Parts: sequence; structure tokens; C-alpha cells
Amino acid sequence: MEPLAARIRPQTLDEVVGQEHLVGAGKPLRVAVEKKHKFSFILWGPPGTGKTTIARIYARALDAELFELSAVSAGKDDIREIIEKDAEEKDKVLFLDEIHRFNKSQQDFLLPYVESGELTFIGATTENPSFEVIAPLLSRCRVFVLEPLSEEALRAIVKNTKIKVDDDAFDWLLGYSNGDARKALGMMEGAKSLYGEVTVETLNKALESPHLRYDKKGEEHYDTVSAFIKSMRASQADAALYYLTRMIEAGEDPLFIARRMVVFASEDIGLAQPTALVVANAVFRACETIGYPECAINLAHGVAYLTQAKKDRGAYDALRAAQADVHAYGNLPVPKKIRNPVTKLMKELDYGKGYEKYDNESYLPDALKKNKYLK
Repeated sequence: MEPLAARIRPQTLDEVVGQEHLVGAGKPLRVAVEKKHKFSFILWGPPGTGKTTIARIYARALDAELFELSAVSAGKDDIREIIEKDAEEKDKVLFLDEIHRFNKSQQDFLLPYVESGELTFIGATTENPSFEVIAPLLSRCRVFVLEPLSEEALRAIVKNTKIKVDDDAFDWLLGYSNGDARKALGMMEGAKSLYGEVTVETLNKALESPHLRYDKKGEEHYDTVSAFIKSMRASQADAALYYLTRMIEAGEDPLFIARRMVVFASEDIGLAQPTALVVANAVFRACETIGYPECAINLAHGVAYLTQAKKDRGAYDALRAAQADVHAYGNLPVPKKIRNPVTKLMKELDYGKGYEKYDNESYLPDALKKNKYLK
């Protein structure tokens, strides 16, 4: 049997709950569906807010053949197969979920088919398209932003299931789902199927499942990332690789992991082993161009290197100390001897006077001359 969320999925825009700014009367997606306007677009928003539903309704409105792919597992061959497929003279709509998982090479491959109109493209992403979608593809798509579902919207969806949920249980679901209808419905279905009713008690019991829990927006996400960083900081390679693997297996964005490694290379290793930043940037680039599943190897390589590197937080601590003084003192006057005398008046005011290339005197503002940031 299909999951509850799939069974009650809206079939028309009139059945969609929430996202009134996009699907309400006179709003852009409503108008596009009603006028059968063909164009490519990207749906950006949190999980469980209706991205797949809207894509399917739009494709039906065009009487087009809809092809659905997930960028987690799809590649160039899948797109090529869709292009070559006989669609019986129907328009082809490609819905690509998690477009941010497509690397630059894969997005470049997709671009000419979108540009030529061979495919009407709908991308879905939880990440900011400005950072995750290449500029040429982004420029050929409109971006629609979906919002987390409100309490009122979620209540309407829960009521539509015909499953009895009391106020306490709904409040529990509201806090747990964080505006994600699919997440709320999944928990309801689990509690109902396992215990016959949906109460706070049965919801808590259903939550304690043996399956790996990892919510990219929730506590498990931040706990795992924290453990990952702290394991590298403590030079515990086994622990760092374990937490890395948990993130990979849970489908964490490899670029998110790689970014944390780039920051770690300067924050925790710094001057002790400057090549760490080179390695971390190389890992980021590998993840960007290769993607899953192969870039997991690059991540493991980088983690092993960073974990075993010597550690020195001197540059990081110096930055924080300097920031504290900037915030405390504001824009203190720059000593005249190191100001740039670009005009005659500036020279007359002694800008640059007494400057020597290898001066031992502090160039800090007068109020801070005794300060030492880099120990």
C-alpha cells in the first residue's frame, strides 16, 4: 500500500493546502496552470511543502508526459533516455527532485535541452538555487519559493486524513514536523498502524524506531555535524570517519560536509600545516564536480588527512581577538605614517611621512599599539 502522504496527495490546485502566494487566485502558478503556459521553473522550499504535488499538477495541465528523476541517483544517461524516448507527440516535462545534487557537469548536460525546449524542466530543491544551480540554467528558469506549512495548513491536512488526532497529539506533530506535511503524515501513519491510535504516547513510541534518524534541519543533523568536527579536532580519525559515514548514508549534501572541512582547515589546523587548506579545497572541488556516490571517497580521504594533521588555532584566535577590538573601539584612526598620500594636501598633512618597508614600530592604531593578536 502507498504511504498515507501519497494516498491523499492533491490532484488539483484547488486541493492544495498552503502556498497561497503561488497557487491562490491570480497567483503565478495558478495562472500558469489555467492558461497551460509552458515554461521551466524551480521550486525552492523545505521538505514536505508541496513541490512534487505542484509539479505533477502542472504537467497534467499541459497534457504532457511527466518524467520524474531524483538527482541523488540519476545521471546523464537517464536524461538522454528521456530525450530519445518516443512521447507520442506529447510535450515532455522533466521533474528533477533535489536538483542541488546534480553537479556542474550534469547540469551543463541538461542545459541545451531546456534551452531548446525539448524538455520543460521543473527542478525542486531545499537549497538556495543561487548557490546550487549553474547560472545559465538558473537564468532559463523562474524560481518559486515555497514556505513551511502553517499550523492552520497542517491542521487541514491532518483533518483530511480522517484519522482521529486530539489536540495534544496535533501539537506534538506540529513541533515534530516543523512545517513538513510528509513528515507529520508519516508519523501519524506509523503510530496508527503500530498502536491503533494517534496519541502523544503512541507518537513517541513510533518515534523510537530502529531506523537511523537524521533530519537535515533538526537536532540529529547538528549533533552529528558537531561530533564530526570535534572528532577531527581531537585527532580521532576513526570517530571522524564514523560520523562522516553517518552523514553520507543519510544523504547529507556533500558540499555541506566539504564546506565544514574547508573551515576546519583554517580554524583548527591553520599555520601548523597550511597545506590542509589546499587539501580541503580540493575535496570541495571534487565533490562539486563528481558528486555522489564517488565523492564519498574524496571526503574520506580529506577527513583522514585533516584529522591526522597538527593543530594550531592561532590564526583563528587572532581573528576573534581583533574582531573584539573592532567592535569595542570602532574605526580608530589609522596612523598617518601608513596612510596613502595620494594628493598634495595629504602629503602636507604628513600622510605617509616616516614610512619604512620593514619598520618594527606597531602599525596598529594608537589605542591598540600594545595589543598582540597572533601569539
